[in-house]
Amino acid sequence: MSQDPNQTLDVDAVHRLAQEHIAPIVQPDASQGVNRAMIKAFTRLGLMAPFFAGEFGGTGNGEISATLLCRYREGLARVSPQASTALATQIGGIFVVARHGLHAVRKEWVPRVVSGDVVTALALTEPERGSDVASMTMPATQAPGGWRLSGKKVWIMKAPDADVYTVFARTSGAGPRGITAFLVPKGTPGFTAEAIDGLWPDRIGNLFFDDVFVPDAHVLGPVGEGFKLGMAIFDAFRPSVGAHILGFARVALEESVRYAGQRRAFGQLIGDFQAVSHLLAEMATRLEAARLLTYEAAAVYDRGDTARIKSASAMAKLYASEAGQYIVDNAIQVHGAVALQKGHLLEHLYREVRASRIYEGTSQIQREIIARSLLASQR
Repeated sequence: MSQDPNQTLDVDAVHRLAQEHIAPIVQPDASQGVNRAMIKAFTRLGLMAPFFAGEFGGTGNGEISATLLCRYREGLARVSPQASTALATQIGGIFVVARHGLHAVRKEWVPRVVSGDVVTALALTEPERGSDVASMTMPATQAPGGWRLSGKKVWIMKAPDADVYTVFARTSGAGPRGITAFLVPKGTPGFTAEAIDGLWPDRIGNLFFDDVFVPDAHVLGPVGEGFKLGMAIFDAFRPSVGAHILGFARVALEESVRYAGQRRAFGQLIGDFQAVSHLLAEMATRLEAARLLTYEAAAVYDRGDTARIKSASAMAKLYASEAGQYIVDNAIQVHGAVALQKGHLLEHLYREVRASRIYEGTSQIQREIIARSLLASQR
């Protein structure tokens, strides 16, 4: 069981902390690089420690509370989607290490992540593979004392700036079996990275491995079991993508309600037109439905309900990301041309929301997961 989420900060408390401490240090553009001041602020504000065990500098029991992660991400996203994403990728990047690394490796790296001194990243995606993680081909070849990695990983959040990467590569066979997880620090000979520019809420880049040697001590979990470890990350973190969207979709709705109550056209407030008021009602309803699905999925994970985790997480991620796109898009419709100006809050959120329907599995992949879960009982 994960840590009791009732013993930690709620959404509103995180929102207040973010307004006071995070908002002043948010970078206007994630392409400028990882915001290390923000990473340190997460530690200072107590947002990292609950997800890690006491022996590694945390205050938790070493298990991830999906409910807690959702609360923290929702509160942060009401101030900065960049902050919400940075928190999740920082925890997610060390998730497999903290659970499956050798004790000496965990003692070396996890406390430095909890303290905010080390930035982490997770490297799964390969060119032409996208959401089909099981089809990855980047090879890891056994060598005396370890393994050698060669190939490329793409769309990696926090690359090229992260200090340590959890990298998945193929050690044998094909399909889910034969994938293994490795810890690869920045600066390892043959390991390079480049930044790329795109509509992502965090720093993003590509990784290159040119016969990179990884010692046996940096193998994470059993050889050949990496796919299972990687999918466990998605089970824990997908509900929090929904919470991330809840945070800034709420801001978009609130801005629309405020604007509709002030803007006049054709002799009356635009909020008095049924076309606008009913649109606001639909936005609010979808937001609340997304909230219910998101926190139910988090509760399913925290209860350890293995029969429902995958489908519940997929439903939450699917619905919340689609609802968020609808809410932000129609918030712009309510505002009109003013919201299309570069630098307007809604113009910013419009760019932020689009990637959420792609990363951690596209909407189509979520539907596939849900459908397979429904049909499994008939086979």
